[in-house]
Amino acid sequence: MRILCLCLLLITSFMPLTAQDLSQSPWHIQAKNIDPANYYGITVANGMVGLVSSPEPMRVKDVVLNGAYDYYQRGRVSNILKTFNHVNMNLDVDRRRIGRRDISNYAQTLDMKKAALTTTFDVGDKVSVRHTLMSLRHLPYTAMSIVEITAKKDVEITPMSVIEAPDHLADVRNYYSEIDRPHVLIQLLTSVANSPSGKLKVAASTSFIFDEPHGSEPKVIHEDWDYNMHLAKFYKQLKAGQTYRFAVVGSAVSSADYGDPHNEAERLTIFAKLEGVNRLLKRHEAAWEDLWKSDILVEGDLEAQRAIHSAIYHLYSFSREGIAYSLSPMGLSGLGYNGHVFWDTELWMYPAVLALQPEIARSFLEYRFNRLEAARQNAFSHGYKGAMFPWESSAEGSEDTPVWALTGPFQHHITGCVGWAFWKYYQTTQDKEWLRTRGYPVLKEVADFWASRVERNGPGKYDINNVIGANEWEENIDNNAFTNGMAITALRYATQAARVLGLEPNPDWEHVAANIPILKFPDGTTRENATYNGVTIKQGDANLLAYPLKIVSDEKAIRKDLEYYEPRMSPEGPAMGHSVLATLYARLGDAEKAHELFVRSYKPNEVPPFGVLAETAGGTNPYFATGAGGTLQAVLFGLGGLEITDAGIVQLKAKLPKKWRSLKMTGIGKDKKTFEVK
Repeated sequence: MRILCLCLLLITSFMPLTAQDLSQSPWHIQAKNIDPANYYGITVANGMVGLVSSPEPMRVKDVVLNGAYDYYQRGRVSNILKTFNHVNMNLDVDRRRIGRRDISNYAQTLDMKKAALTTTFDVGDKVSVRHTLMSLRHLPYTAMSIVEITAKKDVEITPMSVIEAPDHLADVRNYYSEIDRPHVLIQLLTSVANSPSGKLKVAASTSFIFDEPHGSEPKVIHEDWDYNMHLAKFYKQLKAGQTYRFAVVGSAVSSADYGDPHNEAERLTIFAKLEGVNRLLKRHEAAWEDLWKSDILVEGDLEAQRAIHSAIYHLYSFSREGIAYSLSPMGLSGLGYNGHVFWDTELWMYPAVLALQPEIARSFLEYRFNRLEAARQNAFSHGYKGAMFPWESSAEGSEDTPVWALTGPFQHHITGCVGWAFWKYYQTTQDKEWLRTRGYPVLKEVADFWASRVERNGPGKYDINNVIGANEWEENIDNNAFTNGMAITALRYATQAARVLGLEPNPDWEHVAANIPILKFPDGTTRENATYNGVTIKQGDANLLAYPLKIVSDEKAIRKDLEYYEPRMSPEGPAMGHSVLATLYARLGDAEKAHELFVRSYKPNEVPPFGVLAETAGGTNPYFATGAGGTLQAVLFGLGGLEITDAGIVQLKAKLPKKWRSLKMTGIGKDKKTFEVK
């Protein structure tokens, strides 16, 4: 019996994708019956290069480069850079170009565990195609496509590796070269261009990997079609029943990271080609296997498990350790919010990443630390001391919010969020050297900002006036609940950090914190701001004082605020609004209400065909990584009972909804602990 089971397992693992039923898999998202007119792509990314899927076979919609920004004349501010579509492919069958109209049985499946998107389709009665795309985790600038074509009858195929330039790239130069060695022939298809303003130079290079030994591989032909597109192709005769496999590797870089992106793109592509498909696959999959050691496992609710895996997958895909780049609300899925960095990172995405992958979370903080001087300049220009972090940040760390949006000059709580995040990293890792060299220098500047920002109008009246809070629909208001609560918290964290390092904190920090008001209605409900009168809100603002802050800690007060503000939240508000309510209800022991709000934090926002998250229910701007972060917080810090404390990550009393049999959180914190709730 054991031998029979092993044989069945081996047979299943090598079955064609189309023959497998993955509907019960917590690791796969399948898209069938794809409608190109109602298609929102899913992203395969490695923290540096994002590849956004397309409904067109063997193509991608966008290629997005992390850390590379330039001006597209959108809002007169910088935008994250879309670069060459260098992983695109064409396929001719019997000398005829195939497109959507020529194919059937078209399906796409994302394997989240291995971070690979596989597209399968048939071309009439001639061939079946399997195309797998991945942004290699271990090679931050390199992608790989593996193509398998099975002939149903004798047929000629002409696969093509294509590099296309989006219209905004300027001075596009296309190159083709061959490097001939006794053991290998390397063909390089390369394009180089300037970013829209000429600020950056971008480059992409690709090469085929063939299974045949040197000397018998297909002859590659280069075709230069126009300034914005060129390709490399080969012809291959297949017999009925024959399967032919080849791969394409491609690297994309910019001068944001390399002084000579042209040569570097080609070097990286050569390296990948000579590593070979099997070595590349092995290292890519091993890197993802290591990431998934930090996971959230739900027993008894397949839909929730798949949604949780999708949220983790996207946050892992959009970030990586060892760099100084942060996360935008849409990650590497496109140009949403111009690819800028907001409070979405520190307050919504960062906590889940910090619990699961502290070293990746450290990259987000390094991004802020490297732009501390720009934040100082921002404070200076507004008449304040310390550091004032911009509401929207890109490459330089100066304010990059479009002028028409008042959030730029007035949404000051972002500075507190940055300080809060820095202290949370120290609490999680207990890394005192990092606190001395990175954490405290930022916390000190944040505290100095708030000490200068308050208006000292008497005891208990150190007001913070003329701001925009988390509820952005209330503009230019005074004593906003979340802004004031975050200022108090950041001031006290700076004091605590100084003492940990054996330094004498500025006594004014605690003095100011003790005198910043938190406004209340006559019945004790937290008042969102000095003039708030019960109107509909974009998202919970006052509720953030209970979580993630501890300004409101009495359970009766937390429930009172929840009952008051939940009915006032707009259905058009962003996804993370419901996630924080879910977290709070879970902490109050109401697991069923928490589960209801947990589902509302993602399910209404899913769009076809992969269920990627839009910012709002019925929205069309995926992928909203901010919402994913909120959803994961509802599980980790709500239903899972985790808490970041001075003693590290601990587990509070937790209760599961009836639908969930168990919840296991693995690889948590610096010690990679496992926490369970049953």
